[in-house]
Amino acid sequence: MNNDILSGIGLTRLTVYHQRPAPDGILSGCAHVHACTDEGYFAISGSGAIELNDLAQGFRSVPLHPGDYVQFPPETLHRSVSHGDLVVLVLMGNAGLAEHGDARMYFGVEVDADPAEYARLAALPRTGGLDGALERRDASVRAYMRLMDLWRSDRPAYFTELGRFIELHKTALQPRRAEFESIVEAGPGRWLAAGRQRARNLGTPASPPLRATPDDATRALGMCGMLEQFLTTTRA
Repeated sequence: MNNDILSGIGLTRLTVYHQRPAPDGILSGCAHVHACTDEGYFAISGSGAIELNDLAQGFRSVPLHPGDYVQFPPETLHRSVSHGDLVVLVLMGNAGLAEHGDARMYFGVEVDADPAEYARLAALPRTGGLDGALERRDASVRAYMRLMDLWRSDRPAYFTELGRFIELHKTALQPRRAEFESIVEAGPGRWLAAGRQRARNLGTPASPPLRATPDDATRALGMCGMLEQFLTTTRA
């Protein structure tokens, strides 16, 4: 993560997996959720959608075309979809915390009951490269398809399952609360303190200009697709 970026947010260029369709015939990433991190998508090129599932509204698909921006809060199960070479700039709250522990992929009830199997699926990009990442995506989408079947046929069961999954992730993160709080304080918290100080003391010298660029070391096979994180910074 890079706490030097404005307001302590994380920036990532995302290319949604387009190598082959998922089991539902759609080019997409894994369905997953964050417990405490907001996320925003600014579409750069191509077209697609972000599919959102929350306990207030249920399922909806929000189209994405160049120039569109969509933001959603934590506790929203989401999946990135590409209709044609979708590339987005992802803005992640809490200094990009979601890529550092605040995320759980949806593989269904059976996998959630088997921590060893969840760990195996989660590690597939490390053990199998791109093929492993697509295998992981496919496992997620197969479970997500069953959730979507519930949305269409049994809304109470859909909301029960969605609530179970969200609560599971929140409960699993309880031991890491202090760690997450320290990350937030070092990123957004530090920026808030600096902003207040500048407002009180107008004319306080600002930090030097900053240039952030992705490089080979920041490329990763993420949950949604190919990630290029803006971690390498230089003074402009």
